[in-house]
Amino acid sequence: MRATAVDQSPSKVERRNFQRVRVKIYGRFMLEDRTEHPCQVIDMSPGNVALRADEIGQPGEKVIAYIDHIGRVEGVVTRTMEDGFAMTIIASDRKKDKLAAQLTWLANKHELDLPEDRRHERVAPRDPLTTMQLTDGRQYQCRIIDLSLSGAAVEIDVKPALGVQVILGTMRGQIVRHFEDGVAVEFAVVQRSETLDSEFNSGQD
Repeated sequence: MRATAVDQSPSKVERRNFQRVRVKIYGRFMLEDRTEHPCQVIDMSPGNVALRADEIGQPGEKVIAYIDHIGRVEGVVTRTMEDGFAMTIIASDRKKDKLAAQLTWLANKHELDLPEDRRHERVAPRDPLTTMQLTDGRQYQCRIIDLSLSGAAVEIDVKPALGVQVILGTMRGQIVRHFEDGVAVEFAVVQRSETLDSEFNSGQD
C-alpha cells in the first residue's frame, strides 16, 4: 500500500520541477464540444501551459491545442482565469523532452529580440482614426499606421510602458514596442480578416 501511495503523486512533483517560459506565441484550441477558438500562450512549460482566450474551458475538461512553433498539445484544464485558463499537458517523457527543447529555443529567440513573425500581411486601414484605452480607463485618440491579424503600429502622443494591456478600438492587446511617433500593439489573440475589416475598414481586398 505504501508503494501505491508514492506512485500516485510524482506528477505533482514533476510539474513543479518544470520551468515556465513566458513566450508570445499564438494558436487555436478545441474543447470537448469540438468548438475551436483562438488563443495566445501566456507562459508554458513541458508540463503545463497558460492560455489567454475569450472562450474558457472548465476545470477537468480535455483540450487539444495547436500552438505555433510547438504543434499539437493535449491536456486537461486545471484552473480558470479572468482572461483564459491553465491546463496540464498530457504527453510522454519523449514528447516533454521535445517541448523543453522547443521552449528553450523560443525563449532565446524572444530574449535576442529577433524580428517578429511576418506571416500576417500588414495593410493600411481606410479609417485609421480610433482610440486606445489603458487599464485605468484613460483613453487617447490615435491613428493606425498599419495593422495585421496579429497587431498594429499606432501613431499616438503617449507611450505606455512595454507589456501594458490596452484596448485598441475594441481589440485587446499589449504594448510590445516603442518607435519615434508611437507604439506597436500585439493583439491578445490573432484576429480574423473580417473582424479587422469591420472594426477598422481595413480594406484587405
